[in-house]
Amino acid sequence: MTVFGTAGIRGPVEEVTPSLALSVGQAVGEPGETVVVGRDGRETGPALAAAVEAGLEGAGADVQRLGEVPTPTLAFASRGQTGVMLTASHNPPEDNGIKLFADGVEYDQTAERAIEDRLEGDEHATGLASWDEWGQSSTLEILDQYRDSVVSYVRERFGDTDSSQPAPATPLAGLSIAVDCGNGMGSVATPQVLDRLGADVVAVNANVDGHFVARESKPTPETLSAFSDFLEEGNEARDALERASEDTASDGFDLGLAHDGDADRLVVLDSDGEVIHEDTILAVVAAHYTDAADVDDPVVVTTPNASARIDERVRDAGGRVERVRLGALHEGIARERSHGDNDTEIIFAAEPWKHIHTAFGGWIDAIVSAAVVAALVADAGGTAALRAPVTERPYRKVSVDCPDDAKAETMATLETALPEAFPDATVDTDYGVRLEFDDASWVLVRPSGTEPYVRIYAESDTVDELVDATCSVVESAITEST
Repeated sequence: MTVFGTAGIRGPVEEVTPSLALSVGQAVGEPGETVVVGRDGRETGPALAAAVEAGLEGAGADVQRLGEVPTPTLAFASRGQTGVMLTASHNPPEDNGIKLFADGVEYDQTAERAIEDRLEGDEHATGLASWDEWGQSSTLEILDQYRDSVVSYVRERFGDTDSSQPAPATPLAGLSIAVDCGNGMGSVATPQVLDRLGADVVAVNANVDGHFVARESKPTPETLSAFSDFLEEGNEARDALERASEDTASDGFDLGLAHDGDADRLVVLDSDGEVIHEDTILAVVAAHYTDAADVDDPVVVTTPNASARIDERVRDAGGRVERVRLGALHEGIARERSHGDNDTEIIFAAEPWKHIHTAFGGWIDAIVSAAVVAALVADAGGTAALRAPVTERPYRKVSVDCPDDAKAETMATLETALPEAFPDATVDTDYGVRLEFDDASWVLVRPSGTEPYVRIYAESDTVDELVDATCSVVESAITEST
């Protein structure tokens, strides 16, 4: 039985049902342990939470109910214990999801397979605790503590490097920020954190609504078009006031931030409403952490589809980049820690849109990302100055039709065919086939885990030519395999 994907359990309500949630709770629960349970704002959340709590308590675990919280807040609460988050993240409102945490870190593949084995067998049906050992439930208010911790973390990071000087209470003072919460759980955390750090914050779509009435939950340039217009109009108003030399407060913004439904993704927009490429944001934050690291071997973990601009910025700051498969940042962190020595520190881990701030916690946290990015913008004097050191080459992503049953043979063929087609490239076949060139161009070919496609990601000053040449090789390999 396979129920876990790249980000927990996720699917339509007809598949991720209260019955499944009950079974997962019973499979996760252990006598005498405490499990924190949170949920996002979906209409189906209360029923799923009740079901998973019943399963946990029947297995002998005590449950602490967090109610509606961002996924990073649930992860924060799961430190030292187990956590269950009921969320389908950026999926549409008719989907459900279950994500499991242990000590602030998402379950790895081994832990997920153990749960699947219990679900497939009779163990979860016969493993009920004795009637007098069933667990109890209580309510835990954690949101204020989480927000306090984020505020303290950012204040400490962006204090004066001279330790005799206290960290500023308001490192975002003078910064005007618009936040599009997308009717999701970021509504209860990000605007509040940014406000306490001194920013002038305007929150839009900041009421939690499980129908996601304002826009689709997944923040993309298309779904954020109205928010982009809002930012652009504010910027135009500010420019007009400056030209008129009027001593009047304008409605302009220095920065735009947008979340998905459970606030584990962050999209950053400039004052003109343009979405800044996710790899540029990743490169900027990675360089910040690398530059600030006080170790000989600072390491950033990212994924194969992430840009070489990250490697360039981290290398220039004195660190190195290691890659792990998509959806497995926590596994990459564990791997690099096991391989490293006393001079090695995993300072940051990220895939596009999702960041783990390892000095704060082991989970993906877009609320911390929002505050850190805002502080970096404040320090740099704007988004243009912040992104200036990053070399942004043209980027393309292409999907090539490929039947699911032909993917394995196609990828096996490409492990030979692509290096032959590009003999000057450095080749990595750990997670698909990634080719890197001396001019920092790169291309990645990997099978989609959910759809009948082979994906091509490429970045180059001549990206169209690189994609066309790669597509030709990929299409030939698919033809041979079908």
